[in-house]
Amino acid sequence: MIDMTVVELSRWQFAATAMYHFIFVPLTLGLSFMMAIMESVYVMTGRDVWRKATLFWGTLFGVNFAMGVATGIVMEFQFGMNWSYYSHYVGDVFGAPLAIEGLMAFFLEATFIGLFFFGWDRLSKVGHLAVTWLTALGANFSALWILIANGWMQNPVGSKFNPDTMRMEVTDFMAVIFNQVAQAKFVHTVSAGYVTGAVFIFAISCLFLLQGRHVELAKRSMVVAASFGLASALSVVVLGDESGYVATEHQKMKIAAMEASYETDPAPAPWTLFALPGPDGGAPSFSIKVPWVGGLITTRSLDKPLPGIDELVEHAQTRIRSGMIAYDALQEIREDGTNSQARAIFDEHWPDLGYGLLLKRYRDDVGNATDAEIAQAAQDTVPDVWPLFWTFRIMMGLGFFFIAFFAVWFYRASRGWLDTNRPMLWFGFAMLPLPWIAIEFGWFIAEYGRQPWVVEGVLPTFYAASGLSFWDLVISLTFFVSLYTVLLVIMVMLMVKIIKAGPQDKLFAATDDDDFVVAALPATPANRELGS
Repeated sequence: MIDMTVVELSRWQFAATAMYHFIFVPLTLGLSFMMAIMESVYVMTGRDVWRKATLFWGTLFGVNFAMGVATGIVMEFQFGMNWSYYSHYVGDVFGAPLAIEGLMAFFLEATFIGLFFFGWDRLSKVGHLAVTWLTALGANFSALWILIANGWMQNPVGSKFNPDTMRMEVTDFMAVIFNQVAQAKFVHTVSAGYVTGAVFIFAISCLFLLQGRHVELAKRSMVVAASFGLASALSVVVLGDESGYVATEHQKMKIAAMEASYETDPAPAPWTLFALPGPDGGAPSFSIKVPWVGGLITTRSLDKPLPGIDELVEHAQTRIRSGMIAYDALQEIREDGTNSQARAIFDEHWPDLGYGLLLKRYRDDVGNATDAEIAQAAQDTVPDVWPLFWTFRIMMGLGFFFIAFFAVWFYRASRGWLDTNRPMLWFGFAMLPLPWIAIEFGWFIAEYGRQPWVVEGVLPTFYAASGLSFWDLVISLTFFVSLYTVLLVIMVMLMVKIIKAGPQDKLFAATDDDDFVVAALPATPANRELGS
């Protein structure tokens, strides 16, 4: 029998490391392009304030990038450490984009970042600008490949299960790359990163204006952040709509859970604005619905119904029974690889094999499952509804809030009213954590909403975990959470120190003995020794 406590601890450990890691990724994506924009203005105008702006935000980018790399490495090891059967089962498919992402991050992106930091006095203005843009593109291409891998987990196209190797194998690598879910997820995720970078620069610039420091640099940074942030916030909402439409095509249960929709709504389906769970925590006891909006958003039509949870559970039972047939045929193939009849049956039913594996939680001999066990396994395909329902609405509300916020400041910037209202500046500074809340909620929806699957319809999460002991996971989870918390505190302290020091004339300053120190830090003897 499956030890679900071990599975849950494995999920908690991966979720903790992933959530910590994604504190740094969106800021890296956002700052990289805004640095490139500011340096482009510097090259075109020759005004030193834009050079200082690029140097200052580039220093903060570098600290954040280093921490993102450090936390990301651990995640990749966990695939073999905590999820070894997952690595065996789908490694032939998942491993390729993951390896390319590693090459992008550690070779391409890291090379350009080194040239960005150390090439200011060694490259021409245009040459260094090209490096900065390549740094931004490298960061985004790195994100592309990991999101292709994640998109395949949400919609496993271009692959097929091989009964001889007992693994999923690639049948069409182009289908994996151009997976509709992966592409929608990529553009939505990077746009959210751009909003994060814009909010970060805007908030710190508000702080400078409130303190009366670095006023010219702050105003110019705010103009760029307001413009870039408005365009990015609009993109997030539009591309988020595309992600919802794609999920409706490939992850109907996730959409039904996000809408707390237990019964199938006739076309065009309404959209639930607000709802309260019933006494048993199930179907809503009270709800406020907006007619037609749900159908327009999820199906982009007025004649397609939006299936509810109850209907999808019944459909899951059908697929589980088909998966039982596939599982029995697979056992016959393993006993006799020349059994052509078993192979024909397996080829017909293999897309439902993953649904058959859901029964492994209740019995080892899947083919002898009872009706009650089949019904319970089908019910397991329903993720926790209410956490998804509310996190989605908070995330969506924040998305529209960012549009309104940046629209107001874009208008104020066009009028030159950037430092005329201190309460608004304080509000701009206080909104600093909001994009991270929206992003973490977005990933929660994407990953938690996929349960009980680690690969949608192919591999149940409980079946993918390694056979670690309870204490192995408790100790490692405690260690990682403690370590990552310490690293996060150190990074925040370092970034606060850089912000307090403010912009400098040079990113790196040479000491008398030709050692280098970060000029953004105060030039104390201790910091010179640190740089040395």
